[in-house]
Amino acid sequence: MNWKERIVSDKNVLMGKPIIKGTRISIEFILDRLANGWSEEMILQSYPLLTKEDLLAVYSYLNDLEKDGLVYEIRAKAL
Repeated sequence: MNWKERIVSDKNVLMGKPIIKGTRISIEFILDRLANGWSEEMILQSYPLLTKEDLLAVYSYLNDLEKDGLVYEIRAKAL
């Protein structure tokens, strides 16, 4: 999956946050829904502009961020 075909950033849209191309739906917004228990089906039903391929692009984008070390390190708390 080449996420660059589906995820863009434009300084004039949502202050440059990465969004799904052709929408104002940010990657952050999609991740928030997933983190709060929404299923992919719930997201796709609620936001009909999105496709399954858009969600796959989000996962691919995050995978590349992780590979590039652009995701915050999580440190274990001392007990």
